[in-house]
Amino acid sequence: MGVDAAGAAAGTGLSIGQVAERTGLSVHALRFYEREGVLADPVRRGAGGRRVYSEYDIDWLAVCIKLRASGMPLPAIRQYAELVRQGPGNEQARLAIMREHRERVIDQIAQLHECLSLISGKIEVYEGSLVTGESCIVAD
Repeated sequence: MGVDAAGAAAGTGLSIGQVAERTGLSVHALRFYEREGVLADPVRRGAGGRRVYSEYDIDWLAVCIKLRASGMPLPAIRQYAELVRQGPGNEQARLAIMREHRERVIDQIAQLHECLSLISGKIEVYEGSLVTGESCIVAD
């Protein structure tokens, strides 16, 4: 029997605490994700009804974390997860979800570049003012 990165024997799975530690998500967030239907597979239950996660679940949660961090709404992640659960044959729908989200991310990046440009300009003005000793008049 093999051993995974968390030290749990292959086939026994990971506890919710181990998954929280590995993913950086809280136990509460993991339960929330399960309730919201964003996991690709239902979480198995072990002895006593405790959640048992697989390495696949960890990998899927990593995808969810990146999608959320990039601003994908929970309903879109849920829709994507549902398509994954359905299996092959709906790749066009999955592609559409990813393309739509990519456009939102591209827009966010453009907006952030504009913000960065403004901030960098302010820094240059204030640094110049400190070097010359002249007060600056800019729209603060």
